[in-house]
Amino acid sequence: MKQLRVTLEIAMTVPDDWELAHTSEGSAVLQLPGGTYLDMTMEPLFASDPEDTWASTDDEAALNELLDMVDSEAVRYEFLPG
Repeated sequence: MKQLRVTLEIAMTVPDDWELAHTSEGSAVLQLPGGTYLDMTMEPLFASDPEDTWASTDDEAALNELLDMVDSEAVRYEFLPG
């Protein structure tokens, strides 16, 4: 097996009421209106509390709205020395 590093860089235009929040472990997440939190990982994950379990959504309209906010995206792949 070899180790792969994938770096995602996404520039987005988002509503003014989005804020940064931090979990108890110090990880940054986005706080959205209505008490929802968003963590941008390989897929967008949502939670009602940043300390709860994060899950994807089956709401295609919400995903499409989020994807429409993406201005640019860059993905880099790099195999790490073993």
